[in-house]
Amino acid sequence: MPHLLILGMGYTAGLLAARLRGEGWRVTGVRRAAGPETLAFDDDEAVRAAIAGASHILSSVPPEGEGDPVLERYGAAIAAAPALWTGYLSSTGVYGDTGGAWVDEASPVGIGRRTARAQADLQWGALRADMRRFRLPGIYGPGRSALDRVREGRAHRIALPGQVFSRVHVDDIVSGMIASFDGPAGIYNLADDLPCGQNRVIETACDLLGLPWPRLQTMDEAQLSPMARGFYAENRRVANGRAKRLLGWSPRYPTYAQGLRACL
Repeated sequence: MPHLLILGMGYTAGLLAARLRGEGWRVTGVRRAAGPETLAFDDDEAVRAAIAGASHILSSVPPEGEGDPVLERYGAAIAAAPALWTGYLSSTGVYGDTGGAWVDEASPVGIGRRTARAQADLQWGALRADMRRFRLPGIYGPGRSALDRVREGRAHRIALPGQVFSRVHVDDIVSGMIASFDGPAGIYNLADDLPCGQNRVIETACDLLGLPWPRLQTMDEAQLSPMARGFYAENRRVANGRAKRLLGWSPRYPTYAQGLRACL
């Protein structure tokens, strides 16, 4: 029986775990606190035993401060593990702001605001020859999409003409990771086929819910959080051709409109 060890059982990794368990896999998660089928991150003996016994190992834990907690504590054990497959969930934020230009896996990294994320990405890539790094744009899916922000009155339309982002439905991340089990190691951008402005996504969500569009505002008028302001500080389009060519992957939801309808 294949055994997947997931360090960091968040939204995306949790859905991967659910799907693989449904297909007969054994899946062990690692979180801050122990629970059913979940180990505590600080339980060194149990985590190291799971690393040594897993056929597949995935980390979805982002950096904390200037370092990656998984690499700092368990990097050497993962490097030496007999696993057949290893993976890391990274971010397309490593590419920084490109002024709306396209990026692919060969584009420079570490030039944006997420320098710690870029450094962790590079460190994971150097850890093992079989490492798969998945660089992800804005993730959405059931319970975590523009539909939810509109319903809760948290959606904004920001006056930034020409601002473009990429995004991906969580189910397409899961299918991309599974496709990589039999594919070559390396870096993969998992994004949909239609980068666009965030306003179009909010407008479509409103239309699907039969609600009016929020009024157009500046970032100051919208009183955005520092995290949200950081989101709007970058402008890029993410190419997904490598995953299509090498993994035979294609997004089930190639545009935000199809993805939002599925969430609805």
